[in-house]
Amino acid sequence: MNNWQALAETVEARLAGISSDERGVFAAGVAERHLSWHESLPEDHQAPFTLSLRPLLDSVWAGVLGDGSAFAAVNRGVAEFMLSEYCHNDGQEGPQEAGEPAAEATLQAAHTYLFGCVEFAIEVSRRAVDAADLRDDYFDELRGYDIPYTDATLVAEVRRQLRDLDLIASHADELGGAFRRGLAPEISARLRLELRTPLSSQD
Repeated sequence: MNNWQALAETVEARLAGISSDERGVFAAGVAERHLSWHESLPEDHQAPFTLSLRPLLDSVWAGVLGDGSAFAAVNRGVAEFMLSEYCHNDGQEGPQEAGEPAAEATLQAAHTYLFGCVEFAIEVSRRAVDAADLRDDYFDELRGYDIPYTDATLVAEVRRQLRDLDLIASHADELGGAFRRGLAPEISARLRLELRTPLSSQD
């Protein structure tokens, strides 16, 4: 087993042991980092479908940080995807953009918020590893040559996820019940600074 895979198993075990509220914040943060990076790419490397998911992820953020009214917006965003041409059973014959890793991570983050299931949060983690791998490929393309493969990028991504979980755990008491009862506006505003800002950082 590679080092990153062992670390990924640790992430998955920790996700299974925390509250659905904490899982929602984790999923939003991981999806945010990769969607933001995709948004920063040159236009010819961007996927329009991925970019179209920004309002959905912003609604997920609002919900996981205590805005109970965000549920309807997230539910609507997922329903729009489910009814779109991007949700299909046509295999390679159908539109492929929904399979872009940042898009998949965002959609799975929305499901994590709506349903709280650990399986959706784990999928966010896995799609983020895929996105990190593609980021390496992108930089190789810019350099015009391939470098010998290592799993350093994947290790860095999973270790970042573990750091995210540590930060979220430090706010577990406040987050408990955020999905069910919401949070006071002043608490939500503070958590945006204490959680959304650092979890969104590319560093």
